[in-house]
Amino acid sequence: MGGATTLVEARVLGRVGVGIDINSLSCFIARAKTTHWSDADIRAVQKWTVETARFINMRTPTKRATSWLELGYQRNINTRQTWAIRKSLELALSRIPRLQLSERQVFARAIVLRTAQWALDCRTDVPSVDQFRKSLLTFLEEMAEGATEFREAIDSCKVNPGSAPPNVAIFNRAVDGVDTDPQVRALGVPRLILTSPPYPGMHVLYHRWQVLGRRETPAPYWIANSLDGSGLSYYTFGDRKNPGLKSYFDNARASFGSLARLAGPQTLFVQMLAFSDPSWQLPLYLETMRSAGLEEIPTPELSNAHDGRLWRAVPNRKWYADQRGGGGGGTEVVLFHRKSKR
Repeated sequence: MGGATTLVEARVLGRVGVGIDINSLSCFIARAKTTHWSDADIRAVQKWTVETARFINMRTPTKRATSWLELGYQRNINTRQTWAIRKSLELALSRIPRLQLSERQVFARAIVLRTAQWALDCRTDVPSVDQFRKSLLTFLEEMAEGATEFREAIDSCKVNPGSAPPNVAIFNRAVDGVDTDPQVRALGVPRLILTSPPYPGMHVLYHRWQVLGRRETPAPYWIANSLDGSGLSYYTFGDRKNPGLKSYFDNARASFGSLARLAGPQTLFVQMLAFSDPSWQLPLYLETMRSAGLEEIPTPELSNAHDGRLWRAVPNRKWYADQRGGGGGGTEVVLFHRKSKR
């Protein structure tokens, strides 16, 4: 499910969206982005954010987030360079209960999360507290505007006039075995399965920020009030150093096999992924899809490469990836599949 763009577009198109992700942080972001916020909700969060920005001051005493600290969720943000931002976050999060409705608390946490990511992730310099406060208000306005635009879009695209807009269902679980989940099966056969699965053999951080170079922190889970599942391999179908990526392809086969059993003959599978070494990983990946019960759909009309597939350069790559040069991981491919007839 990632950042829930597919679920956002599903609601705007009046379609029922189902999001599945093993990452609790992804589920938090999805709930924040796909909620139908009322004007009253937005006004309440705006008032909270403005007051919170005024409240953030290094002279203001705050109670440390002891339980999160003991669990290691503030790792690498307690340094001399980052302590002021860490305290600003503690001050902001201490005011979350002032928003009595849990939905509004999600919105407020999302604003704090976005500001904290701007302040800490992939930066070699840390902004001042004053800059943090100003950015908190900037992201408030951006997100409030986006929430209003999103609500108006889904209200104007109802399938049946007078009816409530289709909602989304979000499941914090692995895809393997989803075909036997009664809650998922009750939603019917999917028409489209759109996903960007973990990239085989590649180092992609789905669950950490990188502070002051490459010091990893699980702080976003603390801010979102969500628990981190485990290490990197928990989110990537297996350790990228596993010989022949056997665990990766075994998990991919199990996951897409579950989706194939959930799908119907008209279900379209669309995947975007990249490979550290496409020369052997792409053929093995396609064979894994076949063994999972899927067959590739040729798309010559979309092709921009000699292999008849659609490739593109990876946008917004991390700075350290660009330093290493293009490589196999510098391009992504879009694969189309359907359920095998055999």
